[in-house]
Amino acid sequence: MRAIRIGIVLLGAWLAAACVLPATMAAAQEGEGLSDVLSDLLRGSEGAGPTAGPDRRIPFGREEIQLSFAPLVKASAPAVVNVYASKKPREVRSPFEGDPFFEQFFGRQMRPRAQNSLGSGVIVDASGLVVTNFHVIRGADEVKVAMSDGREFASKVLLKDESLDLAVLKIDAPEPFPVVAIGDSDALEVGDLVLAVGNPFGVGQTTTSGIVSALARSHVGVSDFGFFIQTDAAINPGNSGGALINMAGQLVGINTAIFSRSGGSIGIGFAIPSNMVRAVTQAAAGGSDFFERPYLGADFEEVTAQIAESLGMARPTGALVSSVAKDGPAAKAGLKPGDVVLTLNGADIEHVDALSYRLATQSIGTTAELMVLSQGDEKSVGVDLIRAPEGASVAEVTIRGRSPFAGAKFAELSPWLAQRLGLDADIKGVAVVDIDGSSPAARFGFQPRDIVREVNGEEIDTAEKLKQVAETESRWWRFTVERDGKLLRQTLRY
Repeated sequence: MRAIRIGIVLLGAWLAAACVLPATMAAAQEGEGLSDVLSDLLRGSEGAGPTAGPDRRIPFGREEIQLSFAPLVKASAPAVVNVYASKKPREVRSPFEGDPFFEQFFGRQMRPRAQNSLGSGVIVDASGLVVTNFHVIRGADEVKVAMSDGREFASKVLLKDESLDLAVLKIDAPEPFPVVAIGDSDALEVGDLVLAVGNPFGVGQTTTSGIVSALARSHVGVSDFGFFIQTDAAINPGNSGGALINMAGQLVGINTAIFSRSGGSIGIGFAIPSNMVRAVTQAAAGGSDFFERPYLGADFEEVTAQIAESLGMARPTGALVSSVAKDGPAAKAGLKPGDVVLTLNGADIEHVDALSYRLATQSIGTTAELMVLSQGDEKSVGVDLIRAPEGASVAEVTIRGRSPFAGAKFAELSPWLAQRLGLDADIKGVAVVDIDGSSPAARFGFQPRDIVREVNGEEIDTAEKLKQVAETESRWWRFTVERDGKLLRQTLRY
């Protein structure tokens, strides 16, 4: 009986093929490919099943079955490098110091511990410019770059920007280096295929694939930067600074961070767009030691749902002007508090961080065309993008003598200096710009960007005032320092 049933099934299939074959041959004669006809037969009529659709078909031929990302990887992987950052050992006091019994066995000093970090980088210029993340080289005394072919190079840090979490290194060799061309990250769309190349967990160069999951992600909590590409390509510790590649083999992002509760990839990774990388690289190639953003002379805040409703907007979008600096470019262009910036040079401004990103990728000396909602009407406004003002005093003062401030270099904040230090442009005061690592200021914990507000009852408003007070003979010191928006008060004897 089983043999009879099989025979009936085969006979039915032969009859079905016999009925369809003439139509198949006719379609082939009219120019439709045989593989397309067979694909239609195997797929069934359009809409008949879950795989139905005009763009879906079964692959035919060895060439289609063997489609691979290998050519892209071969072209781009040699320019993706490993970055090794090391920090020299610092002397650590022994917890047994001062106890004769324990010092007899353990000694007076603990063995200094070296600190090392591992990340990835991308060569973007044949002369040896390497882009990586700032957090990969943070505080490093020595940074080495290792290529996939086994070569290793000492590097020089040309530029670093903590707020963007980007750094540019320079390596040298007699012959040109392989590079990954920088693509246009604004051309990316959600759903585009991408590859992530890096060195996760230090296991060696690894390539993972995925898609662009979202664009213009903000409030990620990685850095002050708020315009990330989100991808589900597996990114893990060690991938930081590695390349996000599109299907044209171009760099469209620098992998920076992951969202994870376990420390491993769960399919939510973030990359800095390549247009931002291009701007930073050009600044480093031009000789700048920090990334200088155009100055607009205005502050912005988020457009909430309540604000959007009060302004008659259909949805919350754009960046709300909260204040305008007198005689700045924004004021001269007619921007006023309460205006909402909707686009910049034709690109939509989804939120306030998007405006910061769009401005940062523009060149100083150019004019930005803004579409602004002002008092219920939309209008186009041209704003000149200038260099941030340096202020009345640009002199740096180094404190000497015997005080907790000795060995630190201070300067009065201006919009230009605040930008260089990664502070808000409108902050005023006297800030630390550099510190000798072996100085009293370093031992007492002062850091660059600290703003000294008060010393021994004297309000500090100029660098010369701080120098005068700090170099006065005293055994007791009371001072107030502002750090990351918080006031720190200290009293000590020195």
